[in-house]
Amino acid sequence: MFECVVKNWQGEQVGQKTFDFKVAKEETASHVVHRALVRQMTNARQGTASTKTRSEVRGGGRKPWRQKGTGRARAGSIRSPLWRGGGVIFGPKPRDFNIKMNRKERRLALRTAFASRIDDLIVVEEFSEQIQRPKTKELVGAIARWGSDPENQTLLILSERTENVYLSARNVENLRLIAADQLNVYDLLHADKIVMTASALEKIQEVYGE
Repeated sequence: MFECVVKNWQGEQVGQKTFDFKVAKEETASHVVHRALVRQMTNARQGTASTKTRSEVRGGGRKPWRQKGTGRARAGSIRSPLWRGGGVIFGPKPRDFNIKMNRKERRLALRTAFASRIDDLIVVEEFSEQIQRPKTKELVGAIARWGSDPENQTLLILSERTENVYLSARNVENLRLIAADQLNVYDLLHADKIVMTASALEKIQEVYGE
């Protein structure tokens, strides 16, 4: 069972919130979370890097000069890897970097990573009505009142993305905004502070809880 305080728009404590997550055992927690993090970062790779071998490079069908008698080293093709403009030896080819991980294990890693950040978690009341129009200054001021410095990498989690909050947050350098159903291990571990609405916490419990 985890407990955290709930703050209002002005940054005042107005209540408490409790949630219960099934997390990994202490001896295996770091291993599970690490696997999930490596999987996420690896699966984000496009794998489109490609080079041409000597058989794929254009040209080089004729022997540049005769085998003997010139005083130069023997050469069979101008597209040899030793030549400028030649093929590439053991260069990258398009490949799939995806790593598989069981769904139950992925969710366990996500809950464990989330629970490990409980000390940096700030739960706030729903505030979308406070931002009637896109205003970055108002959102930055509110985040500072809630307890996250502007220099901190802050992760803002909402139950669902609202246009005014999104437009207010998109130009802030150290702020990342995601919806509750887009939770991922990298963002949870990368952030210095995690700010989330009470409704987002309920949705996370509903979607990822067991």
